Amino acid sequence: MRHLRFTGTDSKNGGCPALHEDIDSGEVIVQGRPLTDPEDLARLRHLGPEDAVVVVPRELLVNHAPKEMPRVPKLISPEEFGRLFHSFEHSAWHLETRGRYASDEEDEGYRVFLETGEAPMDLDSDWCKNIAAQTAAGKYVGRVRVVDNPPTDGQRFLQSYARCNAATGEDARAMWRAEAEAALIPAEDFWVFDSRLVAILRFDDQDAFHDIEITTEPAEVLRYVQVRDAAVAVSLPFDAFAAQLGAE
Repeated sequence: MRHLRFTGTDSKNGGCPALHEDIDSGEVIVQGRPLTDPEDLARLRHLGPEDAVVVVPRELLVNHAPKEMPRVPKLISPEEFGRLFHSFEHSAWHLETRGRYASDEEDEGYRVFLETGEAPMDLDSDWCKNIAAQTAAGKYVGRVRVVDNPPTDGQRFLQSYARCNAATGEDARAMWRAEAEAALIPAEDFWVFDSRLVAILRFDDQDAFHDIEITTEPAEVLRYVQVRDAAVAVSLPFDAFAAQLGAE
């Protein structure tokens, strides 16, 4: 049985609609008039077969819903993260800011790059086939890579691999770190999915991947979307940046 606490109602006679709070979980329990019109229900997004929908005045949430909550990072597994690249609806965008990714150096393609100066194309990989399918369906996939001057070996490898990114339909772009700092681009690695969910990638002191935190909190998502827009605006397509890199 839930441990519920009444938080308020705007009803003048003390009835529905009203809010309660689950003391243990922090969940908000909403009482309201059921939404039953089939046409209205059909227009709702992500409505599950066991979900119930109620209608409440905006004032109820403004006046009585909890305004603050302790921030507890929500971590997801690599498997859950991978599924995001299959389930996103219209856009997926990545910012890469690190000088080194330990996982890249374990890749056979990295060894080939160090020997030949060119990363191999692997368009038959599961990653490339999925991204190609997503962009062929009209979805946007993009990334901006921040590059040091001079670039590290890892950054040169990724810049070479950008040919493969672009071949799948990605909007692959790059920018110098000085330009990123001037544009107030934070030194963070993250993906933005559908402008509503952000997956923040964490690394340890040895540049090895550590964990993935996700957030859907609107103010946080907006901050990352603003970073995305700024990075795209001041970066160059990968081939134009490659020409600039070659001229250095």
